[in-house]
Amino acid sequence: MKKIVHYITSDGKSIFQGWFRTLRDRRAKINITKRLTQAKKGSFGDTKSIGDGVHEMRINYGPGYRVYYANDLETIIVLLCGGDKSTQDEDIKTAKKYWAEYKQEKKR
Repeated sequence: MKKIVHYITSDGKSIFQGWFRTLRDRRAKINITKRLTQAKKGSFGDTKSIGDGVHEMRINYGPGYRVYYANDLETIIVLLCGGDKSTQDEDIKTAKKYWAEYKQEKKR
């Protein structure tokens, strides 16, 4: 089973968790949580590589929710950020930035 961790910024914030908490749609939260549970078991479902080691998990509900993550080794899933189709371009840039920061921090 894989372990899920949240990327924590240098000021101590989990961008993914902050985004998730702002979701008002209870069904959306349930669907996203189910997908993350499946991912922990190795079944990622509808995903797409967006480059630089970052992946987009697509949740086909509501406005098209997205969870951006990367794999650290074979056992850890790093949640970088979340969004929906309307914020996709900016979210992808953000996810790639956070993944690069995560890898830099890990080297230290």
